Formats: sequence, C-alpha cells, structure tokens
Amino acid sequence: MPTNDITKLGKNILEILEKFEELELEDVTIEADELVLKMAAGVARMAPPPLRMAAPGVIPTALPAMRPFQFLEEKFKPPIQEYPGQIVEVQFGQTKKEGGTRKEIRKIGGEKVPPFYRFEYENPNRPLVTFDVFDMRVSLPKPIRDHFDEVMDDPAEWAKKSLKEYGADLVTVHLISTDPYIKDTPAKKASKTIEDVLQAIDTPLLIGGSGNPDKDPEVLEAAAAAAENERLMLNSASDNLDWKRVVEAAKKYNHNVLSWTQLDVNNQKKMNQLILDAGLPKDHIVQDATTAALGYGLQYSFSIYERIRMAALKGEADLQMPLSSGTTNAWGAREAYMSDKKKGSEWGTINFRGPLWEAITGLSLALNGCDIFMMLHPASVQIFKTVVEYLTSKKKDKPSPLLNWITTKA
Repeated sequence: MPTNDITKLGKNILEILEKFEELELEDVTIEADELVLKMAAGVARMAPPPLRMAAPGVIPTALPAMRPFQFLEEKFKPPIQEYPGQIVEVQFGQTKKEGGTRKEIRKIGGEKVPPFYRFEYENPNRPLVTFDVFDMRVSLPKPIRDHFDEVMDDPAEWAKKSLKEYGADLVTVHLISTDPYIKDTPAKKASKTIEDVLQAIDTPLLIGGSGNPDKDPEVLEAAAAAAENERLMLNSASDNLDWKRVVEAAKKYNHNVLSWTQLDVNNQKKMNQLILDAGLPKDHIVQDATTAALGYGLQYSFSIYERIRMAALKGEADLQMPLSSGTTNAWGAREAYMSDKKKGSEWGTINFRGPLWEAITGLSLALNGCDIFMMLHPASVQIFKTVVEYLTSKKKDKPSPLLNWITTKA
C-alpha cells in the first residue's frame, strides 16, 4: 500500500480484513508507541516501540482461543529406601540392677537409615557429646582454659563441671600423666583417678591413655579392673599397640572398646574383624577412623566416615558399629588456635573463631552418621547440641538464636 500515513493505513486495515480476511504487507515499516489491531477474535497488541515488521508477513484475522493452563495436582511422596544393614546399639554404663553403680546410662547406634533421614525412619539415639578431661593440668588454648582453669588440677571436679554446667552427656578421662616422658604415673595410681571420677559423677565415662603404645595397655587394663561392670569404654585398641591386651581387659571386666585406625576404610574393617575374632561382642565396639581437623583434612575424614556408614547400612557386617569422632582435633588447625595478634584482625577473635572451628567439625561429621563426639569448648558443645536438637526434635518451634551463630558477634 503506497502510503506513509499511518492514520489512513489504520482506517483501511479493517476494511481490507473484512473483505479479504487476510492482509499481506510488503516493504512496510511501522513505528509506533503502541499498535492495536481489533480483530474478530479479540485484540492483538504489539509493543514496545519501535515495532518493525519485516516483509513478507501475514496477519491472521483471528487468534486461536487459549485454554486456561492447569497444574496437575500430585501429592509429594518422599523417596523411601530400605537398607539391608543396621548399626548395633552400644550402651555406656550399667545401673545397680545391671551390676554397676551408674544412675544414668547412655546409648548410641541403632541406626537403620542415614542421619536425620526422618522421612525414612526415626533413628533411636541422638549423637552424644563427651567432654575431654585430663588427669593433670595441660596446655590448652586460652578460650578453653578460661572455662576450666580452676578445676584443671582435679579431674573429678573437671568432670562434674563439664556435666553440670556445660551440658556434656559423658566425659572422657585422659590419663596422660602415665606417659613415661611426662610423669610416668604408675598404672595403679592412674586407676585411682578413674575411681575418684566415678564417685563424683552419675554418668558413665570413657577412659583414654596417654598415647604411649608401650604404657597404654597396662594403664587401660588397670583402669578396667578398677571400674569392673561399669561398662565404660577403653580408648583404644589399635594396631600400634598390644590391642589384644586391651580387648581381653574389656572382656574380663565388661567394658566397651574403641577400635581406632587412621583414615582408611580397609584398615578399620580389619581392626574390627580382629577384635570380633578375639571374642568381644559387636555391641561392645565403637569405631574411630580418625578426625582430621577442619582446615587440613576434614574433607578426607568426611569421605572416610561416609563410606564406612553407607557400607554398614548396605550390609557390611564388620563396619556396623557406631562411629566416634575426636572433634577436639579441630583445635589443631592453625585457623582455630592461632593468636589474634599473630595473624591479624581479619581472622577475627580466637574466642569466636576457635569454638566455631570445633562446632563445624562436629556438625560436618554428624551429617555422616557419627554417633559420639569428643569436644572441649562449652560454646562448641552448645552450638552442636542445639543444631542436633533442632534436626531431631519432632517439635518445629522457632529456631533458637544459636542457629544464627554465623551472624553473631563475639
């Protein structure tokens, strides 16, 4: 149509459409703020400017009626999976009725599904926290020392404070003074420390040596005898010491044993098999594949724990024991322990940074099904237990302020 008058063109469009029901435009450019074409089936609106219609093009006389879109209603069904394996339940402590003296007992394990998979199954026991207690004053990071300084010369009082003031479920007494290169405390005298702690608290405890492979079997044997039928845990049976002696002591005096290896699934399986072959029941064994501290190896430790737990749930019988984490290893990362002055203020205060390092280490491994966590700082424990409580509780109240710890200022 040889006209540049858009007004005249607009008037002629309807006449052409009514007569021929089709309009074909060639070599035409339409520029307008808004172009409205009134047609039989309604209104076609084209915008925004400039609108250019390249030739050739055909404008139909009517647009097809559009049916309203409806979403299909479908109820969500969680992808329930059944696992052939199950983690054994391990009990710490025995009551007077069971032959011990503990007023309270603790249990871990019993899982049938991965941690916090409550849509599949409600695992029976929550993760537990055990505070580390030492039989002598030791060098600890200042943020920890500030909380325990007045009791660090008395392991019984240290244990009581950990339980009553800071919410520990258990305590682990480390008999480090027995190391020949520290104080070389005789095993019999060290066992007296265990007796004192047992009299001071109502809960079970875990017993650790000094880490000296030559002395530890003797020390753990004496401690096991002093706490007969209390069903404590001896830390630990490993391939770098006389583990048979430790296992025999556990069998004789009715205790649990920590099967400890270093970041290798096959080695962990082998150590478990050896202990089982030695006659200790599966429900008296807890395994520790070693917790590498956040900052220099947590990702490796995380993968090892994950492989052990999933293999157990899939039916690997020799790995179907609860998992333990030496979460206090987090304080071995320089990001956790380094003084504020050495690195500078960009890392933040150690009073905030250190506890978070420990809490995140524990929470990371809890996602893999770890059952018991050895920890040191009260704030770390509070953060850890608050998150676990929220993930396992049937009540869904407003999240605790502690769950917003990442925005908290020290």
